[in-house]
Amino acid sequence: MTELIDDLDAAATLAAAEAVVLARRVAELEDLQLVLHWADLHAWDPRATRAGVRDWRGDDRLIEVGGDGSPWVQELCLPELAIARGVHALSLRSAMADALDLRHRLPRVWALVEDLQAEAWVARKVATMSRRLDRFQVAVVDAAVSAAIGGEAPSRVLAIAEAKIIEADRVAHEARVQAELRRRFVGLSRVDELGMQTVIARIEAGEAHWIDTLLDQVADVLAARPDLTADLPEGAGRDELRAVAFGWLSRPDELAALLSGETEGTAADKTKRRRSAVLYVHLHQVAVAGIDGVGRVEGLGPQLVEQIRRTLGHSAVTVRPVLDLSSTTSVNAYEFPESVKERVHLRTPGETFPHASRISRLVDLDHPTAWERGGPPGQTGDQNVGPLSRSHHRAKTHRGYRVTQIGLDRYLWSTPHGLHRLVGPTGTHRLTSAEAAALHP
Repeated sequence: MTELIDDLDAAATLAAAEAVVLARRVAELEDLQLVLHWADLHAWDPRATRAGVRDWRGDDRLIEVGGDGSPWVQELCLPELAIARGVHALSLRSAMADALDLRHRLPRVWALVEDLQAEAWVARKVATMSRRLDRFQVAVVDAAVSAAIGGEAPSRVLAIAEAKIIEADRVAHEARVQAELRRRFVGLSRVDELGMQTVIARIEAGEAHWIDTLLDQVADVLAARPDLTADLPEGAGRDELRAVAFGWLSRPDELAALLSGETEGTAADKTKRRRSAVLYVHLHQVAVAGIDGVGRVEGLGPQLVEQIRRTLGHSAVTVRPVLDLSSTTSVNAYEFPESVKERVHLRTPGETFPHASRISRLVDLDHPTAWERGGPPGQTGDQNVGPLSRSHHRAKTHRGYRVTQIGLDRYLWSTPHGLHRLVGPTGTHRLTSAEAAALHP
């Protein structure tokens, strides 16, 4: 096999890699199908005779391995198939639960796995995540995930699943949130032999965000005031400055004076002490209209509207008007205007490289059609912009990738060796050369 691989050129290597993906999906599907068949063979009640009279002498029984709506199976059938698969019985039970739930509770997702359009491991993860929902609630997850799993990166699919699980049973999720709030704590480790100690805290994500922002703010001030950090070595790193900033939290009066720029202990202008951060909250129309809903906070993930209120309630809030994401702007300069930057981040929260998973504003804004000095007017704008991570940006620039922006939110990619992918709101989709040629403007 190694000799055969060594004989492949670049194009053949890429073709073989695609074939391996397909073969892996076939193998994983067959594995789940065998598990399902074994479950079907052992779905009858071992404690009932043919006449319907229950026989309690046997020690086997039917157990529920999956979620609501999935069939039960004989408990003692698990070890033998586990041996055949070379795994522990608990591992097999987990696989069987996922397979049964996919077939009976998430049929749309399962159909995509059967069609080899989705990764089985992602589908299994969704099945596990949604197991606590009943058979009717889980349909919400099935519909949303099936629309995304064929093209979106796994992390995005799982984020969608997480949000829909919350939406499907908001009452249960609120109960879990309240239970977790009762588990908040701040603790200290033992002091080590060098006099260092670790602080451990479990708090709401919103509070953690504000503390992180405050530590950055204090670290920035300390970086500009070396007289306040004389015990730090020259060139101390950011982590050290943030650790020193954390220590300032124990001296609130001095901290307030530091942040207000005071050198004496006079009264500080409270407006100068107010924490400042930009928090982007994405809400569905039902939430905006006052109906219970789930929002997405950039950097924090899916949250109930009440959790978002608590996060925003700890600081002065400035509401910015919603931008018209269908509007466009173009300029002649190379740099993107701020209006374009904001729209593209809201319109395309993740980078646009095939199968990329990053959802962040910390990306480069690339010109899909290269900007030319002295070229036609309006080269920079909504019609010619794509968010890319730095590594993907470098690959696109230096390795011969070609990308064409189609409309405002779709990108047609061609790799150096002729692979074609379409990236858009529903993820990344494989194209043939003919399909790619038909999409070129």
